[in-house]
Amino acid sequence: MPTEDELFAAVDALLTGEPEMPPPAERARLREAAGITQARLAQVLQTTTQSVKNWEAGRSEPRPPRRQAYQRLLDGWATQHPTLPSTPIPAALSGTPVPAAPSAEPVSPAVAEVPVRPAATSRPAAKKAAKPATTPADPRFPHGPLAVLDGDGNAYAAGGIVLDCPATTVTELVEWTLKESCLGAPRLNRNGKDSDPLIVLTAAAAVMLGLPERLEGTQERRALRLADDHTVVKQIARAKWKLTQRGFGPWPRVYRKAEGGARQCVQLAILSWDALDTRSWPGVAAMHPADIARVLGVYAQRVMTPRGSTAVTGLELMTALRPPTKAVQDQESGNWVSGHNPGSLGTEPMDPAPPEGQPEHPAVFRSGWKGGFLNEEAYQWVRDPALLSDAECLLPYAVGLDLNTAFLAASARLMVGLSAPDHFHAPVFSKKIPGSWLADLSHIDLDPRLPSPFTPDGTRPTGPAWYQTHTLAYAQELGHDVHPIEAYLRRETGAYLDPWHDRLKTAYLDTLADLGVTKDLTDADYLAAMEHHKQTDPAMAAVLAAIKATVKGGIGKLFENPQGRNYRAGDPWPAMQRPTWRPDIRAAVISKARVNMHRKLNNMVKLTGLYPLAVLSDCVVYPSPGASPLDFLPYAESGKPLMGGFRLGPTPGLAKLEGVREMSWAVDLMEKGLNPARHIKGGDAVLDDGK
Repeated sequence: MPTEDELFAAVDALLTGEPEMPPPAERARLREAAGITQARLAQVLQTTTQSVKNWEAGRSEPRPPRRQAYQRLLDGWATQHPTLPSTPIPAALSGTPVPAAPSAEPVSPAVAEVPVRPAATSRPAAKKAAKPATTPADPRFPHGPLAVLDGDGNAYAAGGIVLDCPATTVTELVEWTLKESCLGAPRLNRNGKDSDPLIVLTAAAAVMLGLPERLEGTQERRALRLADDHTVVKQIARAKWKLTQRGFGPWPRVYRKAEGGARQCVQLAILSWDALDTRSWPGVAAMHPADIARVLGVYAQRVMTPRGSTAVTGLELMTALRPPTKAVQDQESGNWVSGHNPGSLGTEPMDPAPPEGQPEHPAVFRSGWKGGFLNEEAYQWVRDPALLSDAECLLPYAVGLDLNTAFLAASARLMVGLSAPDHFHAPVFSKKIPGSWLADLSHIDLDPRLPSPFTPDGTRPTGPAWYQTHTLAYAQELGHDVHPIEAYLRRETGAYLDPWHDRLKTAYLDTLADLGVTKDLTDADYLAAMEHHKQTDPAMAAVLAAIKATVKGGIGKLFENPQGRNYRAGDPWPAMQRPTWRPDIRAAVISKARVNMHRKLNNMVKLTGLYPLAVLSDCVVYPSPGASPLDFLPYAESGKPLMGGFRLGPTPGLAKLEGVREMSWAVDLMEKGLNPARHIKGGDAVLDDGK
């Protein structure tokens, strides 16, 4: 029996309560402020790095005795690195202003008393607010990352804030943005830089600032710029501001040399100059400024502040999450200097291995390389109509499945080369070494009713060719010997794209959840939710489209070709002169995505006996006895989907319905040499005439 003293001590402890742990985000802030890595903290607390990650992400809590030790450490750090006085920040990015509490304090003149336009009438009256942003609010930027300026001097920021902007010239706008707007966003990595504020100009705002409403010229739209002798360009130069080499186009950057380590840079986006491409930002440019601010604000919080097109932003996000440099202490002087950040791509461009580049690349052009090139591209395959069985042709429907952000799924835990390539003759193949391998896979005989996993068009290889590591590893997985003839391999490797994958995956799933599509839905409910998710909230649907475009465009930008009619082979071009010009990394992602697709196609044969009609990148078309994927996808008797084949769901790599048509429609296209997977999109109901 416990003594009276023991019982009273237990009761006193219960009354006092356990010390409350700081919230997960604050734990991470304190650790980073102290300059301690997660791995070092795990070593001190005698636990794993993953446990520390879980504590800082809120997925789990430490248990005694580590809890008490961790609490004591956090309390000490909190004393050393107190939180700055916080400025009230709107919690939701819903476009509806939060009512201000009564206050005797005067209202800041920077905030105009202009009511935010109500939500568009096409939206439902009651709508679930967007999920909290993945980037925590920063008291240095109380008005968020960006603002949309109209022609009346109203700057609409995220969260329903409307700022009064008195600027009448571009230089005045830049000064106001940096000194008065309180716009910006915190760095995404402790070794990176804060995001520069973004000001989006409506057509009326552009005219008010002395810019043309439309940018006209004989060049391609993306290459159009203001002439050097334009009044606005001269104003910028007279005020001792500068433009980047890209000049004053749809996404100009105006900057000065940093003062005392503080950046002086403002990003502009001009809507009437097609800054927001309708394919990536459907309907956004035509929205009211408050709604544009909402869309871009959610994207900025979940992905990053836009830096240009979604493709440019996708590439910039890689660098923001894996900065090329970090502060290191010089061993001789003891001073802190800029040094290489391990795991990054560094600060200098890297010549590709000859088979990884293209004939125009200066290094390849000068070498006179004739040994062939990698052809790791996405699938474009149609089954030979002669291989269709009578039973398949008699099925009533052709159903298209689309893999959610297939390139994003392929980038997860993908080891890529970080150093320059080394040349090897007759190497022993290893699936753990990223690189390019010359091998002959023409002897491998596979079922012609499936595309070959080794070529983008699905045809059987005809002789030796260059392959990325994942392609050869899959040949081994299928039970075939692999004997490379030569290879270009990289000694330093790392999962460079992992932070990029994690951030975009979270952004994608959170935005889908805002549209009513969550991971806990049954397959039938998931299909129903996807059928109408774009109508649930057009603004969030636009954010979702932009996130998907960021994924695809970011991977594409890793291998950007020379552009312009005046380009001559052997001349350098701007894209190849950046560290993120890495065709080998793009090839690795696409190779893994294509292999993933073939693995599912192969497993579907084993699970259901079904063969695809056509594949286009991440879309596959199957003959089906019913007008729904539920009619042919493999399920266990319990109703659970079988692993290995295609499964429905919102997670990257899982599938959604792309479209449904009559089987006769698909067969007709196949006989004409056309790809049904290219044309099936949008058929959530059967189209009798196939138009």
